[in-house]
Amino acid sequence: MTRADRPSGPREPGTADDTYDVIVVGGGPAGENAAQYAVAGSDRTVALVEHELVGGECSYWACMPSKALLRPAQVLATARHMQGVGDKVSAHGVDVPAVLVRRDGFTNHRDDSGQVDWARSAGIDVVRGRGCLAGERTVTVTDAHPDQPRTLRARHAVVLATGTVAVIPDTPGLRAALPWTSRDATNLLEIPRRVLVVGGGVVACEAATWLRQLGVEELTMVVRGSRLLPRVEPFAADMVTESLRAHGITVRHHAAIRQVSRPDVRETGIGRIHGGPVTVDLDDGSTLDVDEIVVATGRRATTAALGLDTVGLSADAAVTVDDHLTVEGVDGDWLYAVGDVAGRAALTHMGKYQARVCGDVIAARADGRPLGGHRYRASADHHQVPQVIFTDPEIAAVGRTADQARADGFDVEVLEADIDVAGAALSRDDFTGHAAMVVDRATDTLVGATFVGTDVSELVHAATVALVGHVTLDTLWHAVPSYPTVSEVWLRLLESRRS
Repeated sequence: MTRADRPSGPREPGTADDTYDVIVVGGGPAGENAAQYAVAGSDRTVALVEHELVGGECSYWACMPSKALLRPAQVLATARHMQGVGDKVSAHGVDVPAVLVRRDGFTNHRDDSGQVDWARSAGIDVVRGRGCLAGERTVTVTDAHPDQPRTLRARHAVVLATGTVAVIPDTPGLRAALPWTSRDATNLLEIPRRVLVVGGGVVACEAATWLRQLGVEELTMVVRGSRLLPRVEPFAADMVTESLRAHGITVRHHAAIRQVSRPDVRETGIGRIHGGPVTVDLDDGSTLDVDEIVVATGRRATTAALGLDTVGLSADAAVTVDDHLTVEGVDGDWLYAVGDVAGRAALTHMGKYQARVCGDVIAARADGRPLGGHRYRASADHHQVPQVIFTDPEIAAVGRTADQARADGFDVEVLEADIDVAGAALSRDDFTGHAAMVVDRATDTLVGATFVGTDVSELVHAATVALVGHVTLDTLWHAVPSYPTVSEVWLRLLESRRS
């Protein structure tokens, strides 16, 4: 039976049609890509099991809504700092209701019907419910009728793409206060007047940025460590910290919550203030009174109740994979994991990359083809990972920081330059930025690069190509940046070695 002959709607449970070539548990971007690549150009069948929304965290609760909230204020700031435009722009901030309407357009009001239509057009059967391993090549799906689980079986492969969930620390009173997580912050419907953000990582810094831009009057960040964004170059973290403080945000380092009290707590729904005021006692003896807490202290892999113990793994084990994305510790090369649950690089674009490799590996093994060539091994998530942090200023980085490179045994040279070029000055009157390249002296190639500044996100792909391609700095002299663009900073970095 060809794909065109297969029924486009859901299959009836309890029939032979409950056997597929591939079953993917988790319908986020990584799961969608794994399913698509595993069956592309073939007659293989695939089921995509999802208990929430097809499209996953990124589409409805993370990447898309967060960037939709951040961009309007960035555009306004650029206009305000452009001679001939700034005096024409209102002194007021963004139109918050309009910003929220635009955000909801990008998330389609958390309606995944369009994603489901795409899946079906790609030959993917969407199965609603919570998937759980039940032995080799077997997945049970529990939906609205938990007493009647549906059993799916895979001929070739099962792919785990269940992502991660936000972690709320077991601090006295914190969970009972129903604090916001990232889902509330990205889907906010009400703007609290006073907010405490707990954490100093990417989610915390981005959320603090848009919350302040959207009208939060008093915003405090409580950070356990000595600085924000501990995994980026210190100069980049320092520039973001200075900017947050310049926008009226209080950043408190070496601080932690001791206990939380919220007498009037209410489950009002995602994005709404969850009751009355909150009193927060910190470990230094001080007290904060706020209207909402945003907890951004990390995420954990969604492996609970995934049935790992039915395939020989510990029920609460962290999933590890090899470079084919095959789960380690399970015999038979039939179980795979991609995306955040795989524990390699918790970024949407890296999950999609892993999924493409995984899908190609599954297809090759199903066809009996050898796994030769780079396309069948995930290598980019070994120290070649690009990332953009959409704060103000932005941070765009790939590979190792200088400290990470030295810890890994590299003898490195660090080339630095301010992003002070004609293209930057033309793009915005108050443009500010700094860049650094981490160079392996032994090979004269990049092992890392970081750009921090206004709208630097588009600079990182060139660095990624140079790093992945092992392009020497001698060769980069002949990669001439167009004038006048911000990319001229590449020339300034190379010139810093000559001087």
